[in-house]
Amino acid sequence: MIALLTGLIAHKSPDHIILDVQGVGYRVHIPFSTYYELPEEGGTASLHIHTSVREDAILLYGFRTRLEKSFFQLLIAVSGVGPKLARDILSNIQPGPLAQALAQGDLNKLSTIPGIGKKTAERLVLELKDKVGKLDLTALPVTGTREIPADDVAGDVVSALLNLGYKEPFVRKAMAGLDATGGVSVEGLLKQALKILMKH
Repeated sequence: MIALLTGLIAHKSPDHIILDVQGVGYRVHIPFSTYYELPEEGGTASLHIHTSVREDAILLYGFRTRLEKSFFQLLIAVSGVGPKLARDILSNIQPGPLAQALAQGDLNKLSTIPGIGKKTAERLVLELKDKVGKLDLTALPVTGTREIPADDVAGDVVSALLNLGYKEPFVRKAMAGLDATGGVSVEGLLKQALKILMKH
């Protein structure tokens, strides 16, 4: 079972990276929160790995912190929440606010996440309300942004949001409302777009 990988980032996109570990390229699925923290392609990264074994595939999910991985593992232990949905939840909401929403039973906030209906939100609160209190939320990273060429930005953001389960008309509408002035970055636009989409 793979638990940790350290290597060079051979490819980086908002939903996955390819990590070159001594000549072997591992495709690792990541949430946005991890994406924000990674160096650019060619940089070195260490990721805490959850290995998901299915009948037809072995999938790797990577996280910058143990806390994110712990949260991911709590989420997939809930009936009806698989690894992709758990990754999408962590892409939409940071561990801190997610823990707060679960502890307070904030069904409205949880229900705004694509793939989370009211029943799933109720199940998450019921099963995780007490468990999230045991996680150490003091070690949360502060996310920053890095500038990248602007012509790559919009396509990456749209692709990432569609992969998260948002419908194309909502994504296009959100993109139209973004402030792309002054040093455009995928990270910055993703954060803006998610704020807009979470209000609908």
